Amino acid sequence: MRNYRNDFPLLRNTDLAYLDNAATAQRPKCVLDAEREFYEFHNANPMRGLYSISIEATEMYEVAREKVRKFLGADSSEEIIFTRNTTESLNLVAYSYGLTFVKPGDEVLVSITEHHSDILPWQMVCRQTGAVLRYIDCEKDGSIDLDKVEKLITDKTKIVAIAQVSNVIGRENPIKEIAALAHKKGAVIVVDGAQSTPHMKVDVKALGADFFAFSGHKLFGPMGIGALYGRKELLDKMPPFLTGGEMIETVTRDGATYAELPHKFEAGTVNASGAVGLGAAIDYITEIGFDTIESLEHAVTKHAFDEMKQIPHVNIVGAPEAENHKGIITFTIDGVHPHDISEILASDGVAIRAGHHCAEPLHIHLGINATVRASLAFYNTCEEADKLINSIKTIRERMGYGK
Repeated sequence: MRNYRNDFPLLRNTDLAYLDNAATAQRPKCVLDAEREFYEFHNANPMRGLYSISIEATEMYEVAREKVRKFLGADSSEEIIFTRNTTESLNLVAYSYGLTFVKPGDEVLVSITEHHSDILPWQMVCRQTGAVLRYIDCEKDGSIDLDKVEKLITDKTKIVAIAQVSNVIGRENPIKEIAALAHKKGAVIVVDGAQSTPHMKVDVKALGADFFAFSGHKLFGPMGIGALYGRKELLDKMPPFLTGGEMIETVTRDGATYAELPHKFEAGTVNASGAVGLGAAIDYITEIGFDTIESLEHAVTKHAFDEMKQIPHVNIVGAPEAENHKGIITFTIDGVHPHDISEILASDGVAIRAGHHCAEPLHIHLGINATVRASLAFYNTCEEADKLINSIKTIRERMGYGK
């Protein structure tokens, strides 16, 4: 079988077991080459010039947009807006759609499992509009009870915001079913796809998503580039999020006429090299295929999960089976602070994340102060998982608890 680690320069040149992929993934050489080639041979401001390299830059930027469209299964490239990341995409929806269409007394429904980037924008919307923010509480295993969701979505609900996969517990949420419940009451659903897009095939139309956001850097692409899918009929009604640059058609002393989609939402100089790099990342994972990616990730996740379950004093957060963790294993160790665990693992050459993982309300809901998160990608190996396991087995003794 092909050794995909050889495609990643950093992984070829380190002994570190990199298990922090939910924070950011590594980049294959083809992505690094695509960005470098753009700057070496095509660097110009897209949509601004009639000379050759500006035209080339524009074409490369729009080709990348079309790759994102196909990747998400959207109908039109007009529905794909380039942003900096998932956070900016969610804020765009909150400020442009939320502040325009949410009124006093309306309700916004958010899952308690969300990253802060999918909570804070909706808190802002509710503060500024007089709407009410309500939460979908997850079960102890991280699952969402659809019967409870159905009761929470009422005629007052205007927006439902939820991640397809939790960045803390790796649980996949039933987006298609929740979208159907939201639409039945006339609400829109905003989906955070930051943790799902690297691990599974996404089809925004099949999901019923009205908006869908993801980041390039978690998808083996560059930092500083992300994308937002929005249904055209919704985007057409929304005012711009930012103003200036190519998001206008005309400007007078008294006002402006805005550009057509998607450029209406892409103010200022765009991140063309990032878009090209994201397009290269999409090409790369498309060539591998999600069947292969999911198979490789599940094998290593299950290996690590099953081994960790056997270690005394180790508590895995979320579902009791590896299948419901999508490459994310979050845990605690009795009597040891997660930051101490992180330090010990780092000293043993294992990179993980400790803390709230930008999801403090979820930790409070679960009654946990902080956790440790190991997050896997398809290039991780069972040998790296064993390195994690062997280090975990020593931690309580190294912290003075004895054997």
